[in-house]
Amino acid sequence: MAEKATAERIILGIDPGTNVMGFAVLRCPLLQTRKGAVVPLTIGALKMKKTESHYLRLKQIRDKVMELISEYLPDEMAIESPYFGINVTSVVKLCRAQGAAMTAALDRDIPIHEYPPARVKIAITGNGRASKEQVSAMVRSILHFEENQDVPFDATDALAIALCHYYETSKGLPDGAFGHGAKKSRSKGGSAGSCWEKFVEANKNRVHKQ
Repeated sequence: MAEKATAERIILGIDPGTNVMGFAVLRCPLLQTRKGAVVPLTIGALKMKKTESHYLRLKQIRDKVMELISEYLPDEMAIESPYFGINVTSVVKLCRAQGAAMTAALDRDIPIHEYPPARVKIAITGNGRASKEQVSAMVRSILHFEENQDVPFDATDALAIALCHYYETSKGLPDGAFGHGAKKSRSKGGSAGSCWEKFVEANKNRVHKQ
């Protein structure tokens, strides 16, 4: 089991999904003073397409997150919140995947922070409509990945989520220390969180209150 230094924080980033779950663990200084001090401890994607049962996939998600927590002892979890630009069935599955990851963190009393996709993209690239390719390219640049290093988009998305949380909550982070997005993200204002209210507003005829 890893040991943590008191002058650093460990952030677990999760890009939830029931086919593929991206994950990343970042080691970050409590006070950012120099470029390049954020270090990825692990990054990858849990692929579940061969598992036919939706419920077994949820178990795989929880088991993987528990494994990451046990090994890296994260202080916080940053996870992407569900977005409403997909059909209701997909939203339900995505919410379940998110919930499976969250329960693992809750079991270990790890604080959870949600970020909408657009907010993550703004924090990393400065563009809320950036493509996965653009997010991946910026994350690679920020963390100085080797050009030939093969990292799936789900994994770089998880890194982006963890970085977004670091930008949003870090004190003493110099503007422009990593990518263009850090300064712009703060200027947008508002709190990170669930997109459920927007989903309800856009789908009033499909949401029934008990």
